[in-house]
Amino acid sequence: MIFASDNWAGAHPKIAAALSAGAQGYASAYGTGELDRKVEQRFCELFERDVAVFFVGTGTAANSIALASLSRPGGVAFCHTEAHVIEDEGGAPEFLTGGARLRGVAGDLGRMDPKALDAAIRLHPAQFVHSGQPMAATITQATEIGTLYGLDQIAVIGEVCREHAIPLHLDGARFANALVALETTPAEMTWKRGVDIVSFGGTKNGCWCAEAVVVMDPAKASDLPFLRKRSAHLFSKSRFIAAQFDAYFENGLWLETASHANAMAATLADRLEESPAVRLAWKPQANEVFALIHTQIASELQARGARFHQWNLPQGFSQTLNDGEALYRFVTSFATTPADIEAFGALLP
Repeated sequence: MIFASDNWAGAHPKIAAALSAGAQGYASAYGTGELDRKVEQRFCELFERDVAVFFVGTGTAANSIALASLSRPGGVAFCHTEAHVIEDEGGAPEFLTGGARLRGVAGDLGRMDPKALDAAIRLHPAQFVHSGQPMAATITQATEIGTLYGLDQIAVIGEVCREHAIPLHLDGARFANALVALETTPAEMTWKRGVDIVSFGGTKNGCWCAEAVVVMDPAKASDLPFLRKRSAHLFSKSRFIAAQFDAYFENGLWLETASHANAMAATLADRLEESPAVRLAWKPQANEVFALIHTQIASELQARGARFHQWNLPQGFSQTLNDGEALYRFVTSFATTPADIEAFGALLP
């Protein structure tokens, strides 16, 4: 009954096997090996164009290095007010960009509002040196509260960015979960909608430690090798990240694991809805479920072995909480089983 985070799940057996296989023999270091090159080419195939790929160890590193590659003197990057980059990365983006600022932009249920983004960018006119200069916008897909940007919504934000001549970054810690939920392709969810650079996550979806910065135009990635090295994320034995991605993509494993996690979230949501003591906060769109539960009931569930977390009410949340109620987050993963959900459901009042 572990619904605390998809980070709590281990590595998929096929990815663990690939790590073991990759441990044999010798391979050239620092991303120059045959397996590294094979996986980089696979990324190009997935995105249906030549892309530049830089393996890193964490999602925070991917986001921070990506934004560092877009930084400008006095730079301001725009994100949702509750985005991971501004709330949960300990100042790493500001540190690794060398002092760029993150400006929160309003939007309901985790999604940045395009009109609010346009207005926020206009508060930093290029000719006014005191305010700093816009350098990028970043969106999270899926968002921190499990909602999704539809393809048209991404495109509108991309148009705002193009109007102001700034690049658009996508934080894809749960990239695969969003992709399968939207029944689309990596190309359609990114560069065809105006995204310039992606933090591509595998760790939450069955990998051990595999993230990548993917630049849609390799000509704009000249600084990234140096930024990655400076941030201490150039792995000497990068074949171990490549091995994970190799297994991750083999025969569509990454889509299979994401589809399973999303299906388990839908099943969990149905089970929660069956209880008169629980209200769904909103319908899950990927692999996160949010529910309103009385704090005493939640404590009893946790005391009996269920793992999940209390969550802050997001911007745009319109329901009224009953006395004693709070918002709780449940996350499913490739490792979640129907039996886990059934065991949890049996505890619900």
